[in-house]
Amino acid sequence: MDGIRSIIITVSDACSRGEREDLSGGALEDLLTELGATIVDRKVVSDDLEPLAETLNQFASRQDVNLILTTGGTGLGPRDNTPEATRRVINREAQGISEAMRAETSKQTPMAMISRGVSGVCSGTLIINLPGSPKAVRESFAVIKPVLSHAIDLISGRTSHKA
Repeated sequence: MDGIRSIIITVSDACSRGEREDLSGGALEDLLTELGATIVDRKVVSDDLEPLAETLNQFASRQDVNLILTTGGTGLGPRDNTPEATRRVINREAQGISEAMRAETSKQTPMAMISRGVSGVCSGTLIINLPGSPKAVRESFAVIKPVLSHAIDLISGRTSHKA
Protein backbone atom coordinates (compact mmCIF):
# COMPACT_ATOMS: atom_id res chain seq x y z
CA MET A 1 0.00 0.00 0.00
CA ASP A 2 2.54 2.58 -1.16
CA GLY A 3 1.82 6.14 -2.17
CA ILE A 4 -0.02 8.98 -0.52
CA ARG A 5 -3.34 8.02 1.06
CA SER A 6 -4.94 11.19 2.32
CA ILE A 7 -7.84 12.51 4.29
CA ILE A 8 -8.96 16.10 3.84
CA ILE A 9 -10.59 17.84 6.79
CA THR A 10 -12.19 21.24 6.30
CA VAL A 11 -12.53 23.08 9.59
CA SER A 12 -15.30 25.63 9.26
CA ASP A 13 -18.40 26.44 11.28
CA ALA A 14 -20.16 27.90 8.22
CA CYS A 15 -19.34 24.92 5.97
CA SER A 16 -20.30 22.42 8.66
CA ARG A 17 -23.72 24.12 8.95
CA GLY A 18 -24.15 24.12 5.16
CA GLU A 19 -24.04 27.93 4.96
CA ARG A 20 -20.97 28.01 2.70
CA GLU A 21 -19.56 25.67 0.06
CA ASP A 22 -16.31 23.88 0.93
CA LEU A 23 -14.12 25.41 -1.78
CA SER A 24 -10.80 24.95 0.02
CA GLY A 25 -11.43 21.24 0.60
CA GLY A 26 -12.27 20.93 -3.09
CA ALA A 27 -9.06 22.71 -4.03
CA LEU A 28 -7.07 20.30 -1.84
CA GLU A 29 -8.80 17.31 -3.41
CA ASP A 30 -7.88 18.57 -6.89
CA LEU A 31 -4.25 19.19 -5.89
CA LEU A 32 -3.85 15.78 -4.25
CA THR A 33 -5.46 14.02 -7.20
CA GLU A 34 -3.08 15.81 -9.60
CA LEU A 35 -0.23 14.54 -7.43
CA GLY A 36 -1.50 10.98 -7.79
CA ALA A 37 -2.63 10.65 -4.18
CA THR A 38 -5.59 8.53 -3.14
CA ILE A 39 -8.31 10.46 -1.33
CA VAL A 40 -9.44 8.05 1.39
CA ASP A 41 -12.02 10.41 2.89
CA ARG A 42 -13.06 14.04 3.01
CA LYS A 43 -14.82 15.55 6.01
CA VAL A 44 -16.18 18.94 7.06
CA VAL A 45 -16.19 19.69 10.79
CA SER A 46 -16.96 22.67 13.00
CA ASP A 47 -14.26 24.68 14.75
CA ASP A 48 -14.96 22.99 18.09
CA LEU A 49 -11.66 21.96 19.70
CA GLU A 50 -12.47 18.58 21.27
CA PRO A 51 -14.44 17.07 18.37
CA LEU A 52 -11.71 18.21 15.95
CA ALA A 53 -8.95 16.64 18.06
CA GLU A 54 -10.99 13.43 18.28
CA THR A 55 -11.54 13.39 14.50
CA LEU A 56 -7.82 13.91 13.85
CA ASN A 57 -6.91 11.12 16.25
CA GLN A 58 -9.43 8.67 14.74
CA PHE A 59 -8.27 9.32 11.19
CA ALA A 60 -4.56 9.23 12.09
CA SER A 61 -4.94 5.80 13.68
CA ARG A 62 -6.33 4.26 10.47
CA GLN A 63 -3.92 1.91 8.70
CA ASP A 64 -5.07 3.06 5.24
CA VAL A 65 -4.09 6.71 5.85
CA ASN A 66 -0.65 8.34 5.88
CA LEU A 67 -1.51 12.01 5.31
CA ILE A 68 -4.14 14.29 6.82
CA LEU A 69 -4.46 17.79 5.42
CA THR A 70 -6.65 20.26 7.25
CA THR A 71 -7.86 23.52 5.80
CA GLY A 72 -9.20 26.33 7.94
CA GLY A 73 -9.13 27.29 11.59
CA THR A 74 -5.49 28.43 11.62
CA GLY A 75 -5.97 32.17 12.10
CA LEU A 76 -6.22 34.41 15.14
CA GLY A 77 -9.99 34.28 15.54
CA PRO A 78 -11.51 33.05 18.80
CA ARG A 79 -12.89 29.91 17.07
CA ASP A 80 -9.65 29.06 15.21
CA ASN A 81 -8.70 25.85 17.05
CA THR A 82 -7.00 23.72 14.40
CA PRO A 83 -3.41 24.18 15.67
CA GLU A 84 -4.45 23.40 19.24
CA ALA A 85 -6.37 20.29 18.17
CA THR A 86 -3.43 19.13 16.07
CA ARG A 87 -0.95 19.63 18.90
CA ARG A 88 -3.16 17.47 21.13
CA VAL A 89 -2.79 14.48 18.82
CA ILE A 90 0.68 14.67 17.27
CA ASN A 91 3.63 12.84 18.82
CA ARG A 92 6.27 14.88 17.03
CA GLU A 93 6.03 18.31 15.48
CA ALA A 94 7.45 18.99 12.00
CA GLN A 95 8.00 22.73 12.36
CA GLY A 96 9.92 23.10 9.10
CA ILE A 97 6.87 22.27 7.00
CA SER A 98 4.72 24.99 8.56
CA GLU A 99 7.60 27.46 8.68
CA ALA A 100 8.30 26.93 4.97
CA MET A 101 4.64 27.48 4.07
CA ARG A 102 4.48 30.73 6.06
CA ALA A 103 7.82 32.01 4.75
CA GLU A 104 7.06 31.31 1.10
CA THR A 105 3.41 32.40 1.08
CA SER A 106 4.20 35.62 2.96
CA LYS A 107 5.98 36.71 -0.24
CA GLN A 108 2.53 36.81 -1.87
CA THR A 109 0.51 38.16 1.06
CA PRO A 110 1.46 39.54 4.46
CA MET A 111 -1.62 37.73 5.86
CA ALA A 112 0.43 34.51 5.86
CA MET A 113 2.16 35.84 8.98
CA ILE A 114 -1.01 35.39 11.01
CA SER A 115 -1.48 31.74 10.07
CA ARG A 116 -0.77 29.55 13.09
CA GLY A 117 -0.91 26.19 11.32
CA VAL A 118 1.27 23.36 12.63
CA SER A 119 2.48 20.08 11.20
CA GLY A 120 3.45 16.83 12.84
CA VAL A 121 3.22 13.07 13.06
CA CYS A 122 0.61 10.95 14.83
CA SER A 123 0.53 7.15 14.61
CA GLY A 124 2.59 7.11 11.41
CA THR A 125 0.42 9.75 9.75
CA LEU A 126 1.65 13.19 8.70
CA ILE A 127 -0.80 15.95 9.65
CA ILE A 128 -0.46 19.39 8.06
CA ASN A 129 -2.65 22.43 8.77
CA LEU A 130 -3.29 24.72 5.80
CA PRO A 131 -5.16 28.04 5.77
CA GLY A 132 -8.84 28.16 4.87
CA SER A 133 -9.05 29.97 1.51
CA PRO A 134 -8.68 28.16 -1.83
CA LYS A 135 -5.95 30.61 -2.89
CA ALA A 136 -3.98 30.05 0.33
CA VAL A 137 -4.46 26.28 -0.03
CA ARG A 138 -3.00 26.31 -3.55
CA GLU A 139 -0.07 28.52 -2.53
CA SER A 140 0.70 26.47 0.60
CA PHE A 141 0.36 23.15 -1.20
CA ALA A 142 2.86 24.31 -3.84
CA VAL A 143 5.41 24.75 -1.03
CA ILE A 144 4.94 21.29 0.53
CA LYS A 145 4.32 19.30 -2.66
CA PRO A 146 8.01 18.55 -3.36
CA VAL A 147 8.56 16.92 0.06
CA LEU A 148 5.28 15.11 0.73
CA SER A 149 6.16 11.69 -0.69
CA HIS A 150 9.61 11.67 0.87
CA ALA A 151 8.28 12.77 4.27
CA ILE A 152 5.66 10.02 4.22
CA ASP A 153 8.30 7.46 3.19
CA LEU A 154 10.50 8.56 6.11
CA ILE A 155 7.64 8.29 8.58
CA SER A 156 6.75 4.81 7.32
CA GLY A 157 10.38 3.63 7.49
CA ARG A 158 10.44 2.85 3.75
CA THR A 159 13.45 5.10 3.25
CA SER A 160 16.11 6.71 5.34
CA HIS A 161 17.28 10.30 5.37
CA LYS A 162 20.35 10.92 3.26
CA ALA A 163 22.13 14.19 3.91
